[in-house]
Amino acid sequence: MFRTLYWEDGAVVMLDQRKLPEVETYNNYKSYEEVAQAITALVVRGAPAIGVAAAMGVALGLNNLEEGADVDAEFSKICDRIERARPTAVNLFWAVERMRRLFEVNKGKSLAEIKKIFVSEAVRMHDEDIEACKALGRFGADLMPDEGVVLTHCNAGALATAGYGTALGVIRAAVEAGKKIHVYSDETRPFNQGARLTTWELQKDGIDVTHICDSMAGYFMKKGTIKAVVVGADRIAANGDTANKIGTYSVAVLAKENNIPFYVAAPLSTVDFDCPDGSHIPIEERSGDECAYICGARLTPEGIPSAYPAFDVTPARYIAAIITDRGIAEPAFTKNLAGLQ
Repeated sequence: MFRTLYWEDGAVVMLDQRKLPEVETYNNYKSYEEVAQAITALVVRGAPAIGVAAAMGVALGLNNLEEGADVDAEFSKICDRIERARPTAVNLFWAVERMRRLFEVNKGKSLAEIKKIFVSEAVRMHDEDIEACKALGRFGADLMPDEGVVLTHCNAGALATAGYGTALGVIRAAVEAGKKIHVYSDETRPFNQGARLTTWELQKDGIDVTHICDSMAGYFMKKGTIKAVVVGADRIAANGDTANKIGTYSVAVLAKENNIPFYVAAPLSTVDFDCPDGSHIPIEERSGDECAYICGARLTPEGIPSAYPAFDVTPARYIAAIITDRGIAEPAFTKNLAGLQ
């Protein structure tokens, strides 16, 4: 299994997901500013992976401080910068808040001690994420059909986490349990995570996968090919409304129309219990140029603007269950998600 990101020799190492599947390149980031820029630029993506990268970025910032530095002021500066990297994935803010709490407990110690504590915590969060994904995979495997096609949108696999994956973690666990799953992977324009990343991952694992254009999902649902849908999440509101990569809402509506169960898989850290519903989830607006170009070639005439909301929100009424590392929440989500805490 490849590694998505890890800590090594005082640097954060990330697999550059912008270059997959053509090239497997690992980049070394030696400052928290570089980590923040890498998160923004989609070198690393997927809410759990962003959370781990954020924690490592904070640890890296502290690790680079010299004796005599104003540690309190520098720590606040580091956290504020990391939090500006991307607005929608709640795991980023969850990770930074966890680091803030850790700092409050340890800020009276020497700088050398603080550095060791924070590096250790970031590595621990990396390992915890892998175990969380494996746990939710085991819970979710029972919901998958014994055989048949499962559709997923975007990439919610090992590449979107510290390892194993959320939606793909469910699929991996189902296959490991002996279920005969064939995955249909939406392309997920404009960054093509499904086409480039999900297919790459599953091919490496020897799991059957077919790439389809986003606009084909409804066709295969109506035809009866698709038996279930499972996706990841970047933020889940307390009532179960779920923000995920743009296009997810459309898939959920199509699944409902065709009586196909639509599942969301994410660690409980992706649930924002302070966010009452989807209308309060901030949606990242990225440059329209990311839609207007593909592989360096312009798709639209010069002068035509493109819009790119990076996420949409699927209302809870379209979701059959939310699969977490603490168990499965079924409707009504406000009560059942809270019960998993």
